[in-house]
This record gives sequence, structure tokens and C-alpha cells, in this order.
Amino acid sequence: MGNSAKMSEGFLTQKTKSALWIASPAEDAKTLRSNICTTEGVREGTKAAAIACVASAVPTLVAVRKFQWAKANLNYTAQALIISAASIAAYFITADKTILECARRNAQYRATTKSL
Repeated sequence: MGNSAKMSEGFLTQKTKSALWIASPAEDAKTLRSNICTTEGVREGTKAAAIACVASAVPTLVAVRKFQWAKANLNYTAQALIISAASIAAYFITADKTILECARRNAQYRATTKSL
């Protein structure tokens, strides 16, 4: 019973040095393209989040100082929530669009190379 558990554990983990299956060069290239797309998405998402943070922080903080309603109803937690919600949304929307665009570009590239 113990040996079969060790064997199945060895089959399932990918961090073992002596893998049962050897990846083809095409799979390695696909993994590399996937990592590049993910890195590009994270980079673009971070840029968008930083811009959204500033773009939402300035009006929020000005409104809290100038308008009586905002001064009375928006405590520090509400202000942080407004700013962080805008930043988080910008990050995920931009990262998703960038990753999908990169994947689409890779798919078109592979389709043109196969037809040649």
C-alpha cells in the first residue's frame, strides 16, 4: 500500500528531477510563451493600477476636504476602499486584456507558421 502511494505521488509531482514524461520542445516553447504573456500582463496591470490609484485618490481626498457630505460620511476606511477598488479593478481588467491579447497574438503566429 505504501509503495503505490509513493509511486502515484511521484507521477503527480512535477518538481521531481527524474520525470517520467519528457516534455517536447513544442511544449517547452508553449510554456515559455505562456510565462512571457503572464509577465507582460502583470507589468501592464501594475502600471494601470498605479495610474488608477492616483486618479482616484486625488478626487477622493479633495472631496473629503471640500464637501460637507463627504466629510461627514466618508471615514478613512471608505476612502481607502474607494481608492483600492479602483486600483484593483484597473489591475485585473488590464492584466486580463493583456494576457488575452498576447495569447491571441501567439495563436495567430502559430497559424501563419503552420500554413507556410
